[in-house]
Amino acid sequence: MYELEEFKGYRKIGAHGAVKTCLWLKRSLRDEGACYKSKFYGITSHRCVQMSPVLSCNQFCVYCWRPAEFFKNHNEWDDPAYMAEEAIKAQIKLISGFKGSSKTNMKKFREAENPKHVAISLVGEPTLYPYLPDLIKEFTRKGLTTFLVSNGTIPEMIEVVEPTQLYISLSSCTKEMYKKINRPYGDFWDYILKSLKILSSKDTRTVIRLTLAKNTNMHYPEKYAHLINIARPDFIEVKAYMHLGYSRKRLSRESMPSHEEILQFSTDIAKHTQYDIVDQSEISRVVLLAE
Repeated sequence: MYELEEFKGYRKIGAHGAVKTCLWLKRSLRDEGACYKSKFYGITSHRCVQMSPVLSCNQFCVYCWRPAEFFKNHNEWDDPAYMAEEAIKAQIKLISGFKGSSKTNMKKFREAENPKHVAISLVGEPTLYPYLPDLIKEFTRKGLTTFLVSNGTIPEMIEVVEPTQLYISLSSCTKEMYKKINRPYGDFWDYILKSLKILSSKDTRTVIRLTLAKNTNMHYPEKYAHLINIARPDFIEVKAYMHLGYSRKRLSRESMPSHEEILQFSTDIAKHTQYDIVDQSEISRVVLLAE
């Protein structure tokens, strides 16, 4: 039987959640750089909690580098206040080892012990957690900003959540591509289209993120643009697939686009929308567009 503890760096919270420190938090603590979200949106990388409220997903995307092979369904749910508190406790425990390193910036370490941001994007599909709106409210009450990443398959949840920033991952531009690339455990394409329409009316900051792999879903920029024009997000992130983790079982290293190829695809999308390229991070192979 799979147990989360088998995977290095994960710390389980409650019966169905997890926290894991990301590469950029570690680099930030050592003054070695910061996440592109820091450059784009002002996130302080070493004060960001990366978590998921549910270790389950309704898709099995070919490019996913998380241990999706071992996801399981959940029937009983922990209280959102408990989940929020345990996520912060887990983060503090996970970073405790940095205190003894000569490479650690101790001022940043002390700041990191008081997190300010939560990326609800670690693993799985967070909208499967039925108390997600309340979880976001708990983090907000504690003074943390929230960045929620969803696949958009549960539009009724997209309609009610109010994070600081709401992402919908859009890695397919047709129903046929969706079945092949995202490999859903159901017929969710129309639900995703509904979520995109909902996104256009949200008061919170919104983002469409495209994760693109060569010879896989990096086609038809005009069709992606059509869906983007439905959603009318504040921002678009066009990001390269990275050959990491469990995705290496399904895609080759040659599937990774170069930053130049991502930049060109972003330019092609801009031609079919009212969005322009406003920023980019070459090390992360990501381009940001905005109106």
